[in-house]
Amino acid sequence: MRPPLSVLLGIAGAVLACDIWTKQWATRTLAGAPPMPIIGELVRFTYVRNSGVAFGLGAGLPFPYYLFSIAAVLAILVLFLRGRVHGGGRRLALALILGGALGNLVDRLSTGLVVDFIDVGWGRWHWPVFNVADSAVSVGVVLFALTWPRRDHAPEDAEAADTEEPPTGAIGPTERAGQQDGEHDSSVGPLGPAAQHGGAARPLPGGRADRPLA
Repeated sequence: MRPPLSVLLGIAGAVLACDIWTKQWATRTLAGAPPMPIIGELVRFTYVRNSGVAFGLGAGLPFPYYLFSIAAVLAILVLFLRGRVHGGGRRLALALILGGALGNLVDRLSTGLVVDFIDVGWGRWHWPVFNVADSAVSVGVVLFALTWPRRDHAPEDAEAADTEEPPTGAIGPTERAGQQDGEHDSSVGPLGPAAQHGGAARPLPGGRADRPLA
């Protein structure tokens, strides 16, 4: 089985290569041209340059957004190197996030602006223009949330109930079985087994057994 880090870098590298290639294609083909319909008016390719974060958020603000990308890259690499990521779904999610963060980081460090070209909407309603890197990050975040481990305390509660001691005064199974045997045994009298085998009654203290009463 291949090490998880190599799988992470392989998927992230594929996302990064796809993002860089599509941005270069959009720059050559769409810059200065009218929007290109792909699925009618629903999906179009429109060339824009974004100074903010994903989907144009924070555009125009004088903030070094590349720091977010660097922090995300470092955090994901540390998690993988320390073996904190388990499960194929979570590894895939973090690989997609890593590839998308690297794609936008390349743009911000080279030109200071991110190339966006995917336009989805209808009429006056349009989603902010985005790119392949934004798509990979969004899918990775949703996948990571869906694969987040959920703890179930039901087995622990059941085990605690099994090991709990019975309350004081409770009759256990063995004693209950003994009582049931005694109820069905007619040879045992109300005075117990000693009365059945003891013979004649013992004399009272201080006198003989055949002494008449006054």
